[in-house]
Amino acid sequence: MLTTARDLTLEHFRWIGGHADVWAIFRDAGALAAVVAALVEPFRDEQITAVCGIESRGFLLGGAAAVELGVGFVPVRKGEGLFPGDKVVRKSAPDYRRLRHTLRLQRSSLGPGDRVLLVDDWIETGSQAAAVRSMVEECGSTWVGCSVIVDQLTDAPSSSLGTVRGLLAAKELPPCES
Repeated sequence: MLTTARDLTLEHFRWIGGHADVWAIFRDAGALAAVVAALVEPFRDEQITAVCGIESRGFLLGGAAAVELGVGFVPVRKGEGLFPGDKVVRKSAPDYRRLRHTLRLQRSSLGPGDRVLLVDDWIETGSQAAAVRSMVEECGSTWVGCSVIVDQLTDAPSSSLGTVRGLLAAKELPPCES
């Protein structure tokens, strides 16, 4: 029987102290490879030229997705860590914890002609993805969409983000036992 990336995600998923944890996927090379391939699959024919990923799991998944697609990776930093050069900066709308994040992207990383995919582990409010889309478009690039492991969006934020693909919906996860 063929094990899908969705099945592997469910197998490695757990709740720790009431928080969703997908880190175990990164420890299993086969699961990580399957998840990354499944994340990029819906976008293989979209002429993607760059993959963005938001610090921290988005760095790991986005970098791996970029390698899978044979394109470059564009990091999106949170907060004030070292990040040289001219930057495009956005403050996200409140997330699921009601936090607003300052997101930064190096302006020289993208330009006209780029077609950009955002890859991350989870999307709930879409606030960070919307901020990244705005930065990508300010650089003159084309936003193609988002690919995530777990999609928890409602229809309203999803429509403003364009194409969003998740390996599974949050409602498919086992219930939290905290």
